[in-house]
Amino acid sequence: MENKISFKEFKPAIFFILKFLGVYLVGSVFYGFFITHYEPRPDPVTVWVTEQVSGILNRIDPPVTTFIDMVKPTVKVMQKVSVLSVFEGCNGLNVVIVFLAFLVAYGPLNKKLLWFIPLGILMIHISNLFRIGILFFVSKNYPHQLYFLHKYFFTAFIYVVVFALWFWWVRIAQRKQHVKQV
Repeated sequence: MENKISFKEFKPAIFFILKFLGVYLVGSVFYGFFITHYEPRPDPVTVWVTEQVSGILNRIDPPVTTFIDMVKPTVKVMQKVSVLSVFEGCNGLNVVIVFLAFLVAYGPLNKKLLWFIPLGILMIHISNLFRIGILFFVSKNYPHQLYFLHKYFFTAFIYVVVFALWFWWVRIAQRKQHVKQV
């Protein structure tokens, strides 16, 4: 008996990958146009996120201010001196694009997905605010640890949040599918 691999076996996986890549690429291109539209200044989402972090930090360890750099696309979070620079990659939009690409690729758009998308975006946003806030304290108190924590630990942290959301969505989608079959 000869085992032949047929396209039909891998069709769902191939379509998932193609939809994921398509949504991710389109989202990334629009994101790139959005970011470059504001150069050399930071984009409004990065400013907004940084101001939210500053507001949270002011409740914990005032005074914290923000300073929009008009030469580089960054917003500085300051406490007498510059403590942390927030660039466009820290605004969370690219993570949201990855999150959405999976959801669109995984299954049909339906009412449950329409409530899950804003909930997931909100959870990613809150996680990102937490991430930037902790990085502020790391930069202020342990500057020699900032590179590692920013580059590896908190990148992993934000993607663990995304993976948990994906897992949650797959469970919701499977539960709905199981109910239909019964």
